[in-house]
Amino acid sequence: MSVTPDRKQEIIKDFATKEGDTGSPEVQIAILTERITNLTEHFKTHKKDNHSRRGLLKMVSQRRRLLDYLRGKQEARYQDVIARLGIRK
Repeated sequence: MSVTPDRKQEIIKDFATKEGDTGSPEVQIAILTERITNLTEHFKTHKKDNHSRRGLLKMVSQRRRLLDYLRGKQEARYQDVIARLGIRK
């Protein structure tokens, strides 16, 4: 259900803006997207897991705030992230 350390390092390497970058909005959004995807798959078999659903809603909200921040700062980076992750259509 959570992101494995190996997968997390892959995501960080793919979305880092510079060497050693783990806290940029792009990296945070990508990690949250991976966790959201995993939880969505979990809910396909565990429909009544409301405790985890609350956590999912918090993650979606956090990702939304990060995306809004990035959109306000640099539109080009925002467009790049949503295109690479396939979040918006």
